[in-house]
Amino acid sequence: MADTRSGRVVVSYGREAVVETNGELARCNLRRSVGRPVCGDYVRWRPAGTHDGVIESIELRRNVVARPDYRARLRPLAANVDLIVIVLASEPGFTRELVDRYLVLAESLDIAACLFVNKTDLFDADERRACEADLADYPKLGYPVHFGSSYTSEGVDALRRKLAGGTSVLVGQSGVGKSSLVQRLLPDQQIRIGALSEASGLGRHTTTETTLYHLPDGGDLIDSPGIRTLRLGHLDERQIAEGFKEFRPFAKDCRFADCRHQAEPDCAVAQAARDGHIGMARLESYRSILAHETRVF
Repeated sequence: MADTRSGRVVVSYGREAVVETNGELARCNLRRSVGRPVCGDYVRWRPAGTHDGVIESIELRRNVVARPDYRARLRPLAANVDLIVIVLASEPGFTRELVDRYLVLAESLDIAACLFVNKTDLFDADERRACEADLADYPKLGYPVHFGSSYTSEGVDALRRKLAGGTSVLVGQSGVGKSSLVQRLLPDQQIRIGALSEASGLGRHTTTETTLYHLPDGGDLIDSPGIRTLRLGHLDERQIAEGFKEFRPFAKDCRFADCRHQAEPDCAVAQAARDGHIGMARLESYRSILAHETRVF
């Protein structure tokens, strides 16, 4: 395709997408035969005017972050993600099950993950120590935990350095301050939204779409309003268990190959939890996730 260009989708909506090539934005139509690209896709596109074009192909994706809707249909939100940042806060609070759901999703896609506890300005010393203790097992599993505040900017520079060099997506339930955190990470976000609005013709509705932004210190950040609640109905029980990576060395020693790590006899995972090799809270979280997922395999 000698007359096509490579680019990356920064926002996709309906049958159109905004594609960036060398810092320039173009509004591109989608060929029906190509399928619909999502934010973060790498594409080949053909110019069809000064700032318009047609997407001719979508490059092979490393992964696609998607969530099922209430009819269990997967809704793709972002592609080619390197890091998922789970944003938590003391208000509205969080549960380990919610954290572990996001981690299961990350593991199923082979995406690195970390936690960012926002609103530390609302903690007193005892509350902070309690939160640190509650989350202490996650760094041991390879999931770093960062603390900070989008209000005071504590921890924001450290998080920005963490995001440099790859494509990251922030996830978290409503009320954790994700939007304020994005504004801290992207001081010129409103200027960029204006440029995207002009390129897409969406106007103010640009802020309701999953959008990719370049971070000042390197790396890209995908802001998705759609990842606030998370169901795992698109994963089967084996995939959910695999999402708890500390189970893997023990699961092979269970008596039954299809052990669900519930009340089966000679469950090596349950025994490992009793022996302290696996956190009991993680095992309980896994069991709770299975109990709340209704898809049967």
